[in-house]
Amino acid sequence: MPAQLSLGFIGAGKMATALAAGFIRAKLVAEQQVLASDPNEAARGDFANQTHSRATESNAEVAKFARVLVLAVKPGQVREVLSQIRSAFTADHLLISIAAGVPLATLELGLPAGARVIRVMPNTPALVGESASAFALGSCARREDGALTQRLLGSVGLAFELKEPLLDAVTGLSGSGPAYVYLMIEALSDGGVAAGLPRDIATRLAAQTVLGSGKMVLETGLHPGALKDMVASPGGTTIEGLCELEKGGFRGTVISAVRVAAEKSRKLGQG
Repeated sequence: MPAQLSLGFIGAGKMATALAAGFIRAKLVAEQQVLASDPNEAARGDFANQTHSRATESNAEVAKFARVLVLAVKPGQVREVLSQIRSAFTADHLLISIAAGVPLATLELGLPAGARVIRVMPNTPALVGESASAFALGSCARREDGALTQRLLGSVGLAFELKEPLLDAVTGLSGSGPAYVYLMIEALSDGGVAAGLPRDIATRLAAQTVLGSGKMVLETGLHPGALKDMVASPGGTTIEGLCELEKGGFRGTVISAVRVAAEKSRKLGQG
């Protein structure tokens, strides 16, 4: 990690705030080494309050302040934003884009020739140090740029370097996945309430169950199916519940959700 790393966030929304707060919490950068820009005053205020770093309206100011820029805007805003920072972008800069679906070729085209660019798909659990991310290097990005990106993303969770064509699948799975899991937690909690539990206890039990189950997969190395079978005793309660989930098409619906989200990511990139 560079001794005097400076990070600039172009876009100060929830994802940018989650990443910045995570990097600061991991002590990879200090609060004064981070600057964000956003045209929305409320977004700037939230970013500053949660990270204790500065925020400005000017994208060009961020480009002059930091050598590592995190592009955190909506896909449809990317070309305009790149045109605003193009003149300030130098050979010393590295652009890390988290704009969903926007390909490396588009990013490189919007910047000077030879621009070092990395495309990333993170997710919001970065805010609690449990992100699941993947990234792909642009044609001019250096290995040390990849190492820096791995270090940054690894400080807030898991991170994998992949070929760019796989990033749309990552978007559908781990990028959108937290929303699917929150829906599952809410449904588990509703089931607990329907069975007689107080809402607060049902929600905490549901959330802890998801947290613990995820840790079991990661830490045991066992296939999720094997772990499922360990819970489902013959003639027991769990297998009855699993039968109901299969009747409702639970498995197929989740698979379809990932696939359609991945396809949407591809379309965003083409647009």
